[in-house]
Amino acid sequence: MKKVLTLLILWGLTLAANAQMVDPVKFSSKLEMLKGDEAQIVFSAKIDAGWHVYSTDLGNDGPISATFTATKLEGAKLVGKLTPRGNEVSKFDNMFGMKLRYFEGTATFIQKIKFVKPEYEISGYLEYGACNDETCMPPSEVEFHGKGKSPAVAKDAVEEVKAEEKKTEEKKEDVAVDVTPADTAAAVATTDTLANTTAIADDSDLYRPVINELKAYEENPTDSSLFYIFLAGFAGGFLALLTPCVWPIIPMTVSFFLKRNMDRSKAIREAVTYGISIVVIYVVLGLVVTLLFGASALNALSTNAIFNIFFCLLLVVFAASFFGAFEITLPSSWSNKIDMKSENTSGILSIFLMAFTLTLVSFSCTGPIIGFLLVAVSTQGSILAPTIGMLGFAIALAIPFTLFAMFPSLLKSAPKSGGWMNVVKVVLGFIELAFALKFLSVADLAYGWHILDREVFLCLWIVIFGLLGIYLFGWLKFPHDDPDHRTNVPQFFIGMISLAFAIYMIPGLWGAPLKAISAFAPPMNTQDFNLHKSAVEPKAHDYEEGMAMAKKQGRPVMIDFTGFGCVNCRKMEAAVWTDPQVATILNEKYVLISLYVDDKTPLREPMTVTENGQQRTLRTIGDKWSYLQRVKFGANTQPFYVLVDNEGKPLNGSRSYDEDINAYINFLNKGLDNYAK
Repeated sequence: MKKVLTLLILWGLTLAANAQMVDPVKFSSKLEMLKGDEAQIVFSAKIDAGWHVYSTDLGNDGPISATFTATKLEGAKLVGKLTPRGNEVSKFDNMFGMKLRYFEGTATFIQKIKFVKPEYEISGYLEYGACNDETCMPPSEVEFHGKGKSPAVAKDAVEEVKAEEKKTEEKKEDVAVDVTPADTAAAVATTDTLANTTAIADDSDLYRPVINELKAYEENPTDSSLFYIFLAGFAGGFLALLTPCVWPIIPMTVSFFLKRNMDRSKAIREAVTYGISIVVIYVVLGLVVTLLFGASALNALSTNAIFNIFFCLLLVVFAASFFGAFEITLPSSWSNKIDMKSENTSGILSIFLMAFTLTLVSFSCTGPIIGFLLVAVSTQGSILAPTIGMLGFAIALAIPFTLFAMFPSLLKSAPKSGGWMNVVKVVLGFIELAFALKFLSVADLAYGWHILDREVFLCLWIVIFGLLGIYLFGWLKFPHDDPDHRTNVPQFFIGMISLAFAIYMIPGLWGAPLKAISAFAPPMNTQDFNLHKSAVEPKAHDYEEGMAMAKKQGRPVMIDFTGFGCVNCRKMEAAVWTDPQVATILNEKYVLISLYVDDKTPLREPMTVTENGQQRTLRTIGDKWSYLQRVKFGANTQPFYVLVDNEGKPLNGSRSYDEDINAYINFLNKGLDNYAK
């Protein structure tokens, strides 16, 4: 049903986010000497567009705060806490129920130190968290190491350090005396468990990389999305044909070619050239958009709040134009000059200029459709999307000119121009108005305004599609409508579908999942009143333990790489895992293992691993799960979902942040089918 509705309302396209290794933050570190016996360690970051790095002291219930940890501190001591510098953004986040502080573009963190001996050696690391609007990085570290001769060292500072060292030794002796047998037993048990875990990780194939196997399952998202974008462009071109600016031109243009040439074959060749010229013009337009924005900018558009607000306002303007409030036209001098040049030239150039004249003259109708298409496909993040969309649009627009030139008799049976073309424009206006809300919703979620929560969004869509049905039944009129126009049979059926769609959305006001529009509506967690509840509980929070459980039960596994501070992980759990069908599959047919990459529980002892030719130290349970995700699955962002069999081999492609419930169900079912095979 969703695909039918998507095609009906044109450009309802969503792309599954693809898991990949990303590196959005580049840090550098240095030691700056201050006056006297003080210095500061400076960590400077350059942050990619669309990403942000969290500040310090956000609390244990929030995202990953920036912290500094000293692993070796000889001849110096820390002064105060890690301090953030720069343009800090502060915003209340409803998911965490707290005010979050973060940096965009650049960030600086400073840790002051004081020298207490003539020579010093300092080793440590900055730990930070980074997210964009769709995914988060695991806790990341920036190493620092420095040694050398200290500047002036105050005598009282040396004495202070000696006193602190003496107190530390006394505390160690007290702790050694006060440890009870029960405490010792617990410590031994913990040590044994962690030692066993490490041994399993070292000896088992469960950690063997399966990146290539995972890629083999991955459908090529670019190819698939580009195909649907082409179809969307084709549908847009077809609808543009039915507008008052284009349809009346078709018979005049075809008649011109036939009268201009006594040789019918030559007339057909010129009409084909005319059609190809239309394709070239619009494809060049798509290429221009691609070159202006570039790949990285197109990716950023999908989550950039300012761009989404702009797109929303743009679509509202387009809708008002289609409703008859005004016409968006290009200067008439442009089309007049091109038309004169086409008359003064001959051959292919004259035909191309005629096609260009058509493009300019019909802009009042095609402009909003082209704008809508370019906005929709640009936010998909594919660099080829605008070009492919314009290719589909142009082909649909060019076909009738070529077809009617080949078969002139078809012109007699073609519908005559009339009021029905204004109906097409109004229908497009309602659709553009509906999708304007989708873009506003993205900005609303980004800024946390909560002016367009799920129930408000659904109310507006119910009204929009209800009014569309009322209009198609002839009960509502716009300024450019024919007062005597009656509802015809196609209008009746489309109006009935529109009203049925409006009624279908009503239960969503009480929490119904509405799978047909789950990719468009805001997430379920934004809805204040929700009678629809389904709970999903992980079976394990340890990889080896969960895999052993799955093998014993004979079930496949879904590994959920998540984080305590991952906002989008909570959104997926609230919007997708609450769906009854998703909850049933996860609870009854899979062993769900949730691995928190920001779990600060320390390992028994740090683990040194070699990754990409460099040594890395794993200090916490979260470090271990993050390492597993990178090495085994070739990804480092959360949320990240992967289905595996009892040997740790993938059963399907991976999945990341995407609130398309139907696609998520298909993802789970495909894994079950492959496991059964």
